[in-house]
Amino acid sequence: MNKIVLPILIVILSFLFSLRGTKVAQKAALHFGIVDKPDGKLKIHEESVPYLGGLSIYLSFLIALSIIIEFDQKVLGLLLGSTLVMLLGLLDDLKAIEPIIKILGQLLAVTVLIKSGIVIDIVFLSNWQNTVLTVLWVLTLTNAFNIIDIMDGLAGGIAAFSTLFLAIISYLNGQHFISLIAAALFGSIIGFLKYNFVPARIYLGDSGSLFLGFMLASLSMIASYSDTNRYALLSPLVLFGIPLFDLYYVVLLRIIKKKSPFRGSKDHYAVRMKIHGIAVRRIVGFSYLLGFFLGLATLANIFILPWQSLVLYAIIIVFFIIFGALLAQIKVD
Repeated sequence: MNKIVLPILIVILSFLFSLRGTKVAQKAALHFGIVDKPDGKLKIHEESVPYLGGLSIYLSFLIALSIIIEFDQKVLGLLLGSTLVMLLGLLDDLKAIEPIIKILGQLLAVTVLIKSGIVIDIVFLSNWQNTVLTVLWVLTLTNAFNIIDIMDGLAGGIAAFSTLFLAIISYLNGQHFISLIAAALFGSIIGFLKYNFVPARIYLGDSGSLFLGFMLASLSMIASYSDTNRYALLSPLVLFGIPLFDLYYVVLLRIIKKKSPFRGSKDHYAVRMKIHGIAVRRIVGFSYLLGFFLGLATLANIFILPWQSLVLYAIIIVFFIIFGALLAQIKVD
């Protein structure tokens, strides 16, 4: 079958499975009371909203993938690790585990990745340095997507743009296998977004946000970004710029305020924008637009020279510094 047909086919399949599966997950969550209840603090939605959207994404992705591709050691490791993380998130949605168990479980999932050969491989670093960097990268991005899931359509939409560009970049670089996996993930996300966009009728839950973060962290480690541009290895930092910015921005502000960065807060960029009076749809739309441009910047690394990549990175860093400084002026406490 034509190499361009397979990614399109797997997107369609996963989208259709997700479209139906999310509806089923919504009914199941309501039936069993697996819902996110408003608390008047960080959770200010008017009515309880069902979780389990992440379970629909996971199953839709897995089924579509099973139909199209053959499983090897890396795929099995990826699926086992992501399954562990999804189940951890599901248990957290059910309020059945403590935060320390989530972290230990994530470390176990990263170990599965490493044992299956999915690891960062930077040539000028030693094996142990690459291993440490792999652990830090996966834990960081997994939890970055988890904490950015604070607004209807936000985390899912950002993940969709990141996944789409990861699929395109992998395809253009001849990594058709990674492109297919990313395409399956993209289709399952956009099927879910039909029910998650403002006003959301179902949420990702921790099972979904952790699964997406883990999958994207894993795929980004084994994807190739350029054969000629040595600075393209920094591409994942650009592609996932929004969740990474939000994570470190919240941590920095909480430390400055001498408060624990591990507790929920209103310091997220999206929450600050909402407090400033910007409508949720506009905040999410802005995030999608920013995610699209960051995806284009990542794609550009295939075609531009190394010094041009450095200029591009500098522009992005300056943007986030200015953006963060402006947001810091908004009072949230």
